[in-house]
Amino acid sequence: MKKENKAVIIEEIANILSGSNTVYVADISGLTADKSNALRRICFTKGVKIKMVKNTFLRKAMEQLDTDYSEMYPVLKGTSAIMVSEAGNTPARIIRDFRGKNEIPTIKAAYIEQCVYLGDQIDLLCSLKSREELIGDIITLLQSPAKNVVSALQSGGGKLAGIVKTLSEK
Repeated sequence: MKKENKAVIIEEIANILSGSNTVYVADISGLTADKSNALRRICFTKGVKIKMVKNTFLRKAMEQLDTDYSEMYPVLKGTSAIMVSEAGNTPARIIRDFRGKNEIPTIKAAYIEQCVYLGDQIDLLCSLKSREELIGDIITLLQSPAKNVVSALQSGGGKLAGIVKTLSEK
């Protein structure tokens, strides 16, 4: 392969990585063509980009970016595919659901919002909440005390009126 072609591939990988805060490096070797295509279809419907990459190209692309991926370099061996998503847990959930009883695909490493996860920590990565889920939880927590105050005032209003009426009659 010519040096110019390699540079184009590295630049393409760097563009994919720079557009997201969530990058998974997975090993999908051993999948048949049908299963590989099925995994790609699932990723497409869930909004996850998946691309088979050569480890040296991936490392060079990572080195070009401002983000520090250096903790992931030791796992860049064998066959690698990158999975890029907006939500941090979506690729992990896709892999967990796709695997079923099989051991393929496996997660080599994941980079999510400046945190690196090494190894196949599928349960931990699936339990991570997305940004939208966290915002929803915070809003729910903030609304809870306000709802309690409003309901107390509404229920207390009837009691207060009753007390005032009783006092006025005496």
